[in-house]
Amino acid sequence: MPRVPLLSGTRLVLATAPEGAVILRPPPPAKAVADVGAAVRDALHFPLAGDGLDVHARSGTRATIVIESPALPIPGSPNDPRQHAISAVVDELERHGISTGYQTFLVASGLARRASQRELETFVTPELARRFHGQVIVHDVEDPELVLLDDSSRPPLRVNRALVETDLVVVVSAAESVLHGGPAALLAASGADALRAAGAYSLLETTASQGWHLAVTLERALSRRVPLLGVSLVLNHPETSGALRGYPYDPAALDRIASSPLRYLYGALPEVLRRDVLRSLRTELTVAAAFGGPPSIAHAEALLRAVQLRGAELDEPLDALVIGVPSVTPYLPRERPNPLLAAYLGLGLALRLWRDAFPIADGGTAILLNRFSRHFAHPTQQPYRTFFHAIRTGRDPRELADAERGSATDARAIEAYRSGRSVHPLLPFRDWNSCQPALGRLGAVLVAGAGDASAVRQLGLVPVHGVHAALEMARGQGHERIGFLLSPPYFPLRVGG
Repeated sequence: MPRVPLLSGTRLVLATAPEGAVILRPPPPAKAVADVGAAVRDALHFPLAGDGLDVHARSGTRATIVIESPALPIPGSPNDPRQHAISAVVDELERHGISTGYQTFLVASGLARRASQRELETFVTPELARRFHGQVIVHDVEDPELVLLDDSSRPPLRVNRALVETDLVVVVSAAESVLHGGPAALLAASGADALRAAGAYSLLETTASQGWHLAVTLERALSRRVPLLGVSLVLNHPETSGALRGYPYDPAALDRIASSPLRYLYGALPEVLRRDVLRSLRTELTVAAAFGGPPSIAHAEALLRAVQLRGAELDEPLDALVIGVPSVTPYLPRERPNPLLAAYLGLGLALRLWRDAFPIADGGTAILLNRFSRHFAHPTQQPYRTFFHAIRTGRDPRELADAERGSATDARAIEAYRSGRSVHPLLPFRDWNSCQPALGRLGAVLVAGAGDASAVRQLGLVPVHGVHAALEMARGQGHERIGFLLSPPYFPLRVGG
């Protein structure tokens, strides 16, 4: 029986796959474009729909460039191709007579922690950071001066003034999901109430995504005021060097990692040193394609291409699925995740990256590999501590709704968010809501290797000693078709009926 290496926090776990197990791995990275800047320039001047940059850009006009925090994919790369895409957009605007002094960067980070000046410099190339003379705005969802765009929408759509007090808006993003990139970047520059309502049953299908519909509604309302263009990149799978090279797409890498004597040395290291080792591994991100046009159109096409290039096929849903959960947060800065964020990575991210059908049969089992330690980075994750305090006696929807309303008006928590010290107090509730599509379909969620059983039980999950015991429990429930998701990075799953 094959041994499957999986990442559980900072630990490398070898799971023995039972007979007939399904090993889910993504395809190898596709061929990368040689010149990201050239691909972006072509996307701007030859859009999939509408007019190109030549029509909208005029000398003396003002332009707002919307960028997202590059939190996805996990792992990321210091040399992110989105940096070069932003530089290409700035250069093209300059070529059309719009100097950097008339350009504004709007960093749309939604409910996540607002980026500091030092972090902002990593979003662009060092060369652009030195020569850019325009304004840089980090969006604040609690800004009292947000402009009302559409009061007929529920909730009403209010956006940053930089999106309406300009002559041109260009959105630069990568196609990671229906809630990350494209029109969702515009939604990330709106108010807290709209962002709280931006959910999705699947992160790869627009039909049942309230977040996508809100984002498209916002895009249409904004396009009636100012010209709007979008550039969406199709990113290849991150390629990691060193001991993890070829993982998870190369079958030979699994055997090499499983048989390497270095894994014993790595396992004996203290957690802080294991974390340093993982951070030292060099990761490369490349671009497979770039599309331009209205943000929703460019993003939808790029997302379809990303699913084709990065997705794995599953002929029918599984009875149980084992998912490794890394020891990083899904938001920047990368920190040690608390139990809710660990659950979000497995249930709200990995188990929402599907098309056509949910990857686990109704009543099936998800096995998450992570210690779920009750650790809250201070002050960044303070709202998550508040969330856990709210569910200390149970997860009654009415009590959670009351706690959410209280968090939304907590002056101290909102001030911590606005000053850049913490995430928005509503983010933990949205993360928990993101887990509900999976929890509503599953019969049980087992947390293998749980270090804090009480934290796991507070979330309604089942703590288990290790992956072997979790597999035995799954088989005891009659689950025969068991899968192993080789990750991170998490990748799309195309599931047959």
